[in-house]
Amino acid sequence: MPLSIIIPSLLVLLCADLVQERVSFPTEDGGVLHADVYGQGDHGVVLAHGGRYDRESWRPQAEALAAAGFHVLAFDFRGYGQSTGPGEADLYTAPLRLDVLAAVRYLRERGAGIVSVIGASLGGGAAAGAAIAAPGQIDRLILLGAVPDGAPEGLVTRKLYVMTRDDSSGAGPRLPGLMAHYEKAPHPKELILLEGSAHAQFMFDTEHAERLMTEIVRFLSAP
Repeated sequence: MPLSIIIPSLLVLLCADLVQERVSFPTEDGGVLHADVYGQGDHGVVLAHGGRYDRESWRPQAEALAAAGFHVLAFDFRGYGQSTGPGEADLYTAPLRLDVLAAVRYLRERGAGIVSVIGASLGGGAAAGAAIAAPGQIDRLILLGAVPDGAPEGLVTRKLYVMTRDDSSGAGPRLPGLMAHYEKAPHPKELILLEGSAHAQFMFDTEHAERLMTEIVRFLSAP
């Protein structure tokens, strides 16, 4: 292969390596989480994936947020990828809120003065649990297709809920549970309902993807 072709190809690979940094950090209960870092800046954004996903699934959204000026951390929950921690064999009883708080702490230690969390489905429940357990640690919270457990009154951080109208699980429609939670949650809060039945991160695979990212950036950027 001519050198003139090899060198540009190598430069592309090198630049791609600079787009994200692979890191690991501990949780307070002895776990170790692995994550990808995108961008830089004073406003950090943690991406907490759903049960069918992993940190890599956030790449398009992470790159878009980094391009918008955010310092983004997409991590794997314990039991996913190389991440480990107590209780990982049963993710629905594991203390996943500690994973979210470890990710928030990592960004603050890296210089982020503001840290927001975007949680999808399982990740949204964990993020809400983290916000309730440690008030003041999460400045803004976006829940995608998630109906949080715990007392809604304890979720005092600024928050945006996003769900499709016909989202459902084996137990039935999710919207009634979300509305019951939303009514009791304190301000500041916002709710966006999209048409269709796509659940959580699957919304990024629909015609709503562009609007969803626009709303996320708006919410994160608002004074």
